[in-house]
Amino acid sequence: MDAIVKNFPGAGAKPDVAEARPSQAEAEEAVRVLLRWAGENPGREGLLDTPKRVAKAYRELFAGYELNVQDVLGTTFEEVGGYDDVVLVRDIPFFSHCEHHMVPIVGKAHVAYLPAGRVLGLSKIARVVEIFGRRLQTQENMTAQIARSIEETLKPRGVAVMIDAEHMCMSMRGVNKQGSTTLTTSFTGTFKNDPAEQVRFMTMVRNR
Repeated sequence: MDAIVKNFPGAGAKPDVAEARPSQAEAEEAVRVLLRWAGENPGREGLLDTPKRVAKAYRELFAGYELNVQDVLGTTFEEVGGYDDVVLVRDIPFFSHCEHHMVPIVGKAHVAYLPAGRVLGLSKIARVVEIFGRRLQTQENMTAQIARSIEETLKPRGVAVMIDAEHMCMSMRGVNKQGSTTLTTSFTGTFKNDPAEQVRFMTMVRNR
């Protein structure tokens, strides 16, 4: 049975099941209620199929609830020729949605780790960002979730994550400050304990 969820576990597994997911028809009716609340007429021609489209879009936008990060990170490689320096994937584009207003967060993530004998396929790192992005989020939480999931699954010597994003809840409403971005970081292991490694990470991210 489909289910909706109530929290975000630290290890990056699927969130806990809370209750049965509402039906497609219930979701579409909820959209009609919002349209009427906004002052629209959901019965007019241009909006007749909008509830169905919105429900379908939400399935895609929040697909991260259906995915398990541990499944994505389960495959690692040990034939690395003795390589033990920083692995960095930068400029990973993502979008998410603010859990406070359910409007978009758009930005880029930069993720690095120091291997301890095993490495990940590079696409796996981008996939982790996408999974956590496709959930209702705060940027702080998302940054920590990405770092923690790689730390707990790969067991590297350290993980570094930086997210730079624009929040539409600031750009489209409230203070209406377009173009302002928020920067968050999370460090584990060597990156957390050695300021020089943090500086090196920042330099690698920003060096073009």
